[in-house]
Amino acid sequence: MTDDALSRPPVHALLADGRTVRIRAVRRDDHDQLQGLYEEMSPENLRLRFFAASRRSAEMAADRACTAHPGYRALLAETEGQVIGLAEYDTGGEPDARTAEISIAVADGLHHRGVGTLLVEHLVSAARAAGITTFTADALCENHEVLRLFADLGLRTARRFEGPEVRCTIALDDSDTYLDAVEERGRAADVASMEPLLRPRTVAVVGAGRKPGSVGRAVLHQLRTGGYTGQLFAVNPAAHAILGVPCHPSVTALPRTPDLAVLAVPAPMVPETAEECGKAGVRALLVVTAGLDADQAKALLTACREHGMRLVGPNCLGLSNTDPALRLDATFAAGHPRPGTAGVAVQSGGVGIALLDGMSRLGIGVSSFASLGDKYDVSGNDMLQWWESDGRTDLALLHLESFGSPRAFSRTARRVTRRMPVLTVDAGRTEAGRRAAASHTAAAATRTMTRGALFTQAGITATRSVGELLEAAALLHSQPLPAGPRVLIVTNAGGAGVLAADACAEAGLTLPAPTPELIDELLAVLPEGAAVGNPVDATAAVSEGQLMDCVDRIVRHGGIDAVLVALVPTAVAAATGDDLVRALTGAPGHLAKPVAAVRLEQALPVELLPTTAGGAVPSYAEPQAAARALAHAARRAAWLARPAGTVPDLAGVETERAHAVVEAWLRTHEDGGWLDPRACAELLDCYGIPQLPWAWADTEDGAVLAAQRLHGADGRVVMKGHWPGLLHKTAEHAVHLDLRGDSQVRAAYRDLETRFAGLLTGVVVQPLADRGTELFAGVVQDQVFGPLVLFGLGGTATEILSDHAARLAPLTDHDVHDLITAPRCAPLLFGAGGARPVDLEGLEQLLLRLSRMASDLPQLAEADFNPVLATPGGVTVLDARVRLLPRRPQDPYLRRLR
Repeated sequence: MTDDALSRPPVHALLADGRTVRIRAVRRDDHDQLQGLYEEMSPENLRLRFFAASRRSAEMAADRACTAHPGYRALLAETEGQVIGLAEYDTGGEPDARTAEISIAVADGLHHRGVGTLLVEHLVSAARAAGITTFTADALCENHEVLRLFADLGLRTARRFEGPEVRCTIALDDSDTYLDAVEERGRAADVASMEPLLRPRTVAVVGAGRKPGSVGRAVLHQLRTGGYTGQLFAVNPAAHAILGVPCHPSVTALPRTPDLAVLAVPAPMVPETAEECGKAGVRALLVVTAGLDADQAKALLTACREHGMRLVGPNCLGLSNTDPALRLDATFAAGHPRPGTAGVAVQSGGVGIALLDGMSRLGIGVSSFASLGDKYDVSGNDMLQWWESDGRTDLALLHLESFGSPRAFSRTARRVTRRMPVLTVDAGRTEAGRRAAASHTAAAATRTMTRGALFTQAGITATRSVGELLEAAALLHSQPLPAGPRVLIVTNAGGAGVLAADACAEAGLTLPAPTPELIDELLAVLPEGAAVGNPVDATAAVSEGQLMDCVDRIVRHGGIDAVLVALVPTAVAAATGDDLVRALTGAPGHLAKPVAAVRLEQALPVELLPTTAGGAVPSYAEPQAAARALAHAARRAAWLARPAGTVPDLAGVETERAHAVVEAWLRTHEDGGWLDPRACAELLDCYGIPQLPWAWADTEDGAVLAAQRLHGADGRVVMKGHWPGLLHKTAEHAVHLDLRGDSQVRAAYRDLETRFAGLLTGVVVQPLADRGTELFAGVVQDQVFGPLVLFGLGGTATEILSDHAARLAPLTDHDVHDLITAPRCAPLLFGAGGARPVDLEGLEQLLLRLSRMASDLPQLAEADFNPVLATPGGVTVLDARVRLLPRRPQDPYLRRLR
């Protein structure tokens, strides 16, 4: 063990059966427990572990684990204070070793629960951080369990048989194969841990009051009237029964240990009640109580972790599962949620009530609901994995004000959203909204651009309000996805058609003109006077049958992806008994393209109109709502149609050298800061990032010599002043452009030296760059979301114009393409106005290398390349700034509870 290993805080994680274990470094005082771990093993397991049974094996193994020596690390797993597993690696003490030998031990009776695998995953993460690239392990050929463990890790494993033994060599690659395997193990464990929360066989409401008005009594009432099929108890020392439910004085006095305990006690009582529940064997807590202070919050979470209880809340509305076999409604909402297929998870109870009401009103209903409140434990990521596995959910709705592990959430969402639509309200977009989110949930605020990048890359449908979310959910639930953004509008009133056309264009949809063939088909079925363009004006005289025929022919046309039907009630239809809405709801149920209606007189913002074929057609009161929903559906279809991106391999990257540059600089700058030009250039060179030639000078004569060496064919150079902390050279007037000859170079140096006396440490001299498009590329290391890569228009106006796009690193090939095409300046890069396009491949390489640098170096807090000069002949960084902070690397995909 090393002091660094001992300084790392313990973490909690889930085993395969959903139970919680604590993983930490071994300490010297663990000796007796570790010796006991081995002494309690059967002789057969001792033989498999040590290749021979010896009375001293247990003591020697404990001695080794508790004795610090270079290149050795030991992690143990414990539950309820009892050690149940140990994993070790040892490099043999060789400096800069890249290979370590690994060994694993798991307590008898606890095999096949994932203890060893979980420990190895944490050991792999620690080894990678220490620069180790390979594990080796010796095992007896008959030790099938440990051999299967190595084979199932998801890492490349080679075996070499030597008599009765086998030598395993495990490459610690950071590959998607390994991440997928870790993710799948985590998903299975997470779902198992959620069973006591969402499928409890016994529930106890702790704090149910005898008088109406208490939250606990309201939850008990909902459980009872909702028809909960399991055993239900109340805990109140002053009552024998409440609402007809048996009441007991304490959790320990209950005749049966509940799977789920609902805590509705005053905040000061929450920690001790949680501890009581944990000691009694309760598996999960739902804490609706609000107002916990920091100490109470810490004590609550500690009790949950120490006793292996999952936690929803505190400060929440509750949770429900509408499965007919369970009918769990542990909320204090006014009514019961309608059973259905939408999973709903929110942080705000008020938003939760709105979404439950909306889903019920639309007829979609809810499969399960969780109000996460202050979200100490169970998160949106947990709920996504539950819905993925529950066999009932086909639509996921989220309202999250904060993210605990965004990169893990992103991987989960990318997988889940390929199976079902995942929709969210993008809360906290404005500065005021972010302040509200922080004060409401005590969570760190997140920037709009960062959240947008997360949602876009994960395929999540992000809406701007609860109303817009319901609009999109109605269409995604009831209609097939469009193949593209091409919409044809049909209306019985020209004005309504114009409004719908404007709404579609504003939403980013396209309105193609009908082909001659389609025009002929439609004119043949529509009444005289109809105008077949886009919109199609069917006139007020259109009958129910004509409208149905018209929509059917449009749907079957290959050049249209969706149909928007804008209808207004007319006296003509009333007089003839035609019901134009029935033209949509009575249409064949096998329509392969989405159809949406707009009815300007509709009272509700969105409705689902039942069809005769058993489906539904979404109907909107405003054309903007219908257009937004169709646009969301088109974007989802495009995301699904695109193959998953890959992170390309990059030639000429020197990661170890980059780490050495960073570590050397931080040794002399313990608090971090902005790199000087020489260190910055060396770091960029490690990643093959092209830079304009430059030279450093700290004297007037040195500047002249640099200019003579660097000037271009026309003899012109640029001089930039430098001192620690200088960020915006142009704003400080610390730049001289277009210098010609020695005299101008000398004058420029003397000017900087005079104006910035006491600050200036030197100058950077560069040749004057050619003309081209000035761009910006940069990265910000968000402590929650990780590195965010930004790209857009550069130069001195970059902050004023704010023409930037962003994606979270590591960038895939698709992400880079999206970054380049997203900004408004993109046409300039592709040769607008007949100009030659810039070096797009070079631009992609720049962004990929910047992404790689940010992903490799957790100490990289910011990087700012502005301007980046893009021309048909190449891409070059003209000015670069990099800021480092002393940070430890963290594995965002390591399995652990928050």
